[in-house]
Amino acid sequence: MIDFANNELDAHGLAGRIVAGDVACAGLMQEILSGIERINPLTNAVCSVNPKLALAEAAIKDEYLAGLGAEKRAALLAEQPFFGVPSLLKDLGIGDTRLPSTMGSAFFGEVAFSVESDLVTRYKKAGLIFFGRTTSSELGLSPTSEGPGYGAPTRNPWNPAHSAGGSSGGAAAAVAAGMVPIAHGGDGGGSIRIPASCCGLVGLKTSRGLTPFGPARGESWGGMVSEHVLAVSVRDSALAFDAGAGPSRGAPYAAPVFERTFASIVKQVQDGRRPAALRVGVLPPGTGPEIDEDVRRNYELFARRLTELGHTVVPVDFPFTAREILQHMVPVVAQNAWAAIEAHAQKTGITDFGALQKTVQSMIGYARRMRASEYVNHVNGLHALGRKFAAFLADEARIDLLALPVLASAPARLGQFGMDWDDYEQYRFGENALLRYSPFCPLANVTGCPAISLPAGFSDSGTPIGMQLLAPFGRDDLLIETAAAYEQAFPWQRYACSR
Repeated sequence: MIDFANNELDAHGLAGRIVAGDVACAGLMQEILSGIERINPLTNAVCSVNPKLALAEAAIKDEYLAGLGAEKRAALLAEQPFFGVPSLLKDLGIGDTRLPSTMGSAFFGEVAFSVESDLVTRYKKAGLIFFGRTTSSELGLSPTSEGPGYGAPTRNPWNPAHSAGGSSGGAAAAVAAGMVPIAHGGDGGGSIRIPASCCGLVGLKTSRGLTPFGPARGESWGGMVSEHVLAVSVRDSALAFDAGAGPSRGAPYAAPVFERTFASIVKQVQDGRRPAALRVGVLPPGTGPEIDEDVRRNYELFARRLTELGHTVVPVDFPFTAREILQHMVPVVAQNAWAAIEAHAQKTGITDFGALQKTVQSMIGYARRMRASEYVNHVNGLHALGRKFAAFLADEARIDLLALPVLASAPARLGQFGMDWDDYEQYRFGENALLRYSPFCPLANVTGCPAISLPAGFSDSGTPIGMQLLAPFGRDDLLIETAAAYEQAFPWQRYACSR
């Protein structure tokens, strides 16, 4: 049996071993299930598994593969780059009729899905086997994953005293701990990039409209959410992007169109193609949101590495204050979360919100006090920020990419941002609250631009620290190419368990 984590295999590399006949899907799945049983108590990253489904799907893959010759096997890997690879879905929203979700909340109990999400269908066509779900924060409202409904917080595999991030913290911890090589996540305010940074992974937030929400929904959080994966390599992120990209039928947004596949972009870089030199904006020391010493040290290293890759680093100002961004984002998120709570309450007849965490209960009051006209003005405010940011990149700073930290400090200690605060606004805007911890990530969500988190170094506590690159809307290809070249020049350790 191949130990994919200790052999530093990414998901596509593991699929190659499966298709080559080096490992059977059923045997691999049994090892994966045993690994989760052994490792998960240390991280609490996986909240549910369906072993019967897992082994049945793996057996189907083995049976199919047994009837193929060498030529057809090679073609199979091109069509299904993740053939037979076990994976997990985030426990929040995305539909799989065989895998119910709690929405990260004891209030929701177990939500069953009547239809499969388009993104899940596309990932399955790429060969992934989904057999369980990973922990999230309640309704995705926190940059950590510590919901009491899971019994314990999700711990960082690199240092269990610290958070794995959120809201896709379980996905990141499951991958970094070597339970699976790739997992689904969603990013509405940094919820892929934050856990990727905390756990040393690649986390891409795609351009608005590029990954589908159908058939059940058209978008999420006013267009701020993008769904994708947590991966150990840029190659895996690109392959999953190729598999999932494109709007659902009747989607409210037009998706950008690209001349090349994202996987081909990565391969060209790996084969020696040198990407064009870019102008990359970097915040000068002492400007923009305050960052701690761990982050500052790794941010400066990241800028030096970009220079070594041939890019021109350009000093720029942070285009908005964090409060300017969050003053529109926070109300829109609250209203969307309240709509989900209210819909569930009406469907089930539940009128007691006591099962929700304290901060979420406070959020309900905050949302209820908001007038409809205020919500519309906040949505318009988000759109205005998008236009201003586009002008900033093209006309004011004249840069191709913007390099920023993912977080302002190293991964939070467990409990620091648990949603047990009595006041939702203080949780978001108060002293030493989320405004201070995560001032950078929301920029990509409110503007619809793509952003990618890449491993950049470590904190003094041994936790990974990621840096992110932002591109203009629709230039996901530029991000993938730059990230691939960065990985080629400065490779990282892919799994915490391979230390």
